[in-house]
Amino acid sequence: MNIALWLARRAQQSPDRPALFLGQTLVKTYKTFHSDVMALAGALVAQGIAPGDRVALFMKNVPDYLIAEYAIWYAGAAVVPINAKLHAREAAWIIENSGAKLAFATGDLAAGLSAVSDVTVIETGSADWSEMSGHSPLTDITARAPTDLAWLFYTSGTTGRPKGVMMTHRMLTTMSLCYQIDCDLVTEDDTVIYSAPASHGAGIYNMMHVQAGAKHVFPPSGGFDEVEVLDLAAHFDRVHMFMAPTMVQRLTRTAKDLDRRGAGLNTIVYAGGPMYIADIIEAVDWFGPVFAQIYGQGECPMGITALSRHDVTDRSHPRWRERLGSVGKAQSAVEVAIADEDGALLPPGEVGEILVRGDIVMPGYWQNPEATEKTLKGGWLWTGDMGAMDEDGYVTMKDRSRDMIISGGTNIYPREVEEVLQDHPSVSEVAVVGKPHPEWGEEVVAFVVPNNEIDTQVLDAYCLDHIARFKRPKHYISVDALPKNNYGKVLKTDLRDRLAVSS
Repeated sequence: MNIALWLARRAQQSPDRPALFLGQTLVKTYKTFHSDVMALAGALVAQGIAPGDRVALFMKNVPDYLIAEYAIWYAGAAVVPINAKLHAREAAWIIENSGAKLAFATGDLAAGLSAVSDVTVIETGSADWSEMSGHSPLTDITARAPTDLAWLFYTSGTTGRPKGVMMTHRMLTTMSLCYQIDCDLVTEDDTVIYSAPASHGAGIYNMMHVQAGAKHVFPPSGGFDEVEVLDLAAHFDRVHMFMAPTMVQRLTRTAKDLDRRGAGLNTIVYAGGPMYIADIIEAVDWFGPVFAQIYGQGECPMGITALSRHDVTDRSHPRWRERLGSVGKAQSAVEVAIADEDGALLPPGEVGEILVRGDIVMPGYWQNPEATEKTLKGGWLWTGDMGAMDEDGYVTMKDRSRDMIISGGTNIYPREVEEVLQDHPSVSEVAVVGKPHPEWGEEVVAFVVPNNEIDTQVLDAYCLDHIARFKRPKHYISVDALPKNNYGKVLKTDLRDRLAVSS
């Protein structure tokens, strides 16, 4: 089934229901949302986009995001969502690797992408966009098999280059239904606000809200502004949102400063990084029972475990604090297990790697059989995350076996930053690690063995010219040598220990 059928059905059943908003302003009903999608899909087909092709979205959060996304699906193609915070060169690499035949970009990103990519870039709101939006509609949704590619999500790996996670129509459908069972039931009276990037967790949660006929609100700021969120929630009521833990912390702090209890907030699903127990207790005490947690990764999007609203709020269970520090229990459509390095399943309480299998798990990485073979073994997805499961099925993450840094809910992979810095003539060697940060979860720190005196402003500018701003190191530490084992591998644990001692 093509997941875009959910939009067609909703437009048929509730054509006059409000669908897309920019702030408090209604932009599209489900009828006009659907008609715009059909017209854009017709234009895509006329331009040669065929079933199975890829089309990229390098866009900030705007209502046109969903129109472009569903048009791509209507045409039978797959969406390649690209984080709008990435550097244009990084986006161009993803487009080239995915083989995308066309890209949609918002006005602030289109020119930069066109300058570094050979693909045709359609700027939303431009004359080209208007012409495509006025095209004769594609009247029939292109049929897709459950195993066909729907969403090609690029997540960085330890090789330093992003890997394309292949998400099928079945994966997205199953994930959406799990949300309804394990997180919260969405109805047509609900509203979803997109304050986190639409290319990631917030955007991938649009489908269950389309299926239910809910309202979709894009904040005028295009991002996360605490007061804006509080105002929009109070206006629309019954608001659902996805937030990284740092967003929850910021919202709580602002709401307490303003003495606002979050009127209209119905459900906040948090994920994407470590949530400190003290922070979620404070948030629940202030806002009430509106929080649920999920644990997932691109390879099993939003779909490994869930900590229910009840578990986040409950203070009566004798082990409530332990449960609150967990990531919850296996979602309804997957199996979750803890295994040792040989794949032997471990009993409750023992720490090992978290494994998952089920219909939400990816079939593999895009054109990367070697990485697929390392990650999908014995019928399981090996997450690379270490954890333990208790006798009641609650999974608690202990550490990450990989070196990924999570800052503000966004994944940062050290190798990417290291490869950029390594190319600078003043750098002999470099190792990048994460340092705990009270607001962002972690911040990026670079240990540099210099060829000559380090000028941090020069290194900063060099990073900004090659990678996204949020990936650049916040601190540069000059060292005579990097700690290494007998095989020459950098001992990043020693570097993290050094940061802990100096804090």
